[in-house]
Amino acid sequence: MSYVDPPDRQGSRARHRARHADVAAPEPYPEPAPQPVPYDKDGTAIIPAYPKGPVDELDLNLEDGRTARSREQRASEPSPQGPRKSRAGRNLPAAIGVGVTLGAIVIVSLFVWRPAFLGLIVLATGIGVFEMVRAVRGTGIRAPLIPLLLACPVMVGLAWEGGTEPLILGLTLSVVAALIWRLADGPAGYQRDATTAALIAVYVPFLASFAVMLDKPHDGPLRVVLTLASVVLSDTGGYAAGVFFGQHPMAPSISPKKSWEGLCGSLLATGLGGAVLIDLLLHEPWWHGVIFGVAVSIAAVVGDLTESLIKRDLKIKDMSNLLPGHGGLMDRLDSILFAIPTAFVLLSVLAPVGK
Repeated sequence: MSYVDPPDRQGSRARHRARHADVAAPEPYPEPAPQPVPYDKDGTAIIPAYPKGPVDELDLNLEDGRTARSREQRASEPSPQGPRKSRAGRNLPAAIGVGVTLGAIVIVSLFVWRPAFLGLIVLATGIGVFEMVRAVRGTGIRAPLIPLLLACPVMVGLAWEGGTEPLILGLTLSVVAALIWRLADGPAGYQRDATTAALIAVYVPFLASFAVMLDKPHDGPLRVVLTLASVVLSDTGGYAAGVFFGQHPMAPSISPKKSWEGLCGSLLATGLGGAVLIDLLLHEPWWHGVIFGVAVSIAAVVGDLTESLIKRDLKIKDMSNLLPGHGGLMDRLDSILFAIPTAFVLLSVLAPVGK
């Protein structure tokens, strides 16, 4: 569009041009070519991108080319990236479904046919060992898989038959077998690989074998249920409190999502739940349940942080993708592995067998 001067200014502009006739006039800027108006598939004109900033009811910063819609309309649409995750980063429906399924399998093995619980522990520890060995191999560590897998049934069987002393003997034999097996790969990295093998043997089959000792008394299934329920209460209470009230990170360099508010939620949930469950299941005073619940919750949180520390050192997010919404089996066993020995020791004092 051209600009026309008002009549009162045309004369002054003509005199100015006459005085400076010897000065070359600048080249006029070319008129910009008209841009075509983009349209959506349904024939609606697309509104250009709006500068970033707060807008009342319309989200006009449309980088994906869609027409402007109200926030309410866009929130009601399904996400193009799949199911929404919870604020804690989980696929919550899948996590709940997998957790309920695993819990049902454990309950059936405890109360229908107790030897099946031993087989379940052997299977779980074998999967955990496999996940650990595969995870450390990503950093070049060659932990021997075969002797560590054989250690799982050996330790579980010795713990069921004889208790803690045969279990310690089984751990010693398993570590020695792993050290001998590793000799075949030569001296390069032997100390690192041997140390890792010993760590895996202690961390997975040795700690998990306390579950079969917890199950061995006549009321053993109830003791296992009490322990697992306390771990679930700790995880659930910490998750809920962390999501809704978490403001102060507890260990940001290890697990940024852990907060002190979440820890308080875990302790509160297990303290109250333990007081009720120990009376219902084992007929012990309620304050025994408070002590038991708080101690198991602390052990579960330490186990969770330990697993997070290992994964950060290995620079991985999950041990595997075996369980939807959870990651690997070790990502679910991390709290339980530390809680079960703690529960075994505490119940031997708070609820001794044959009292």
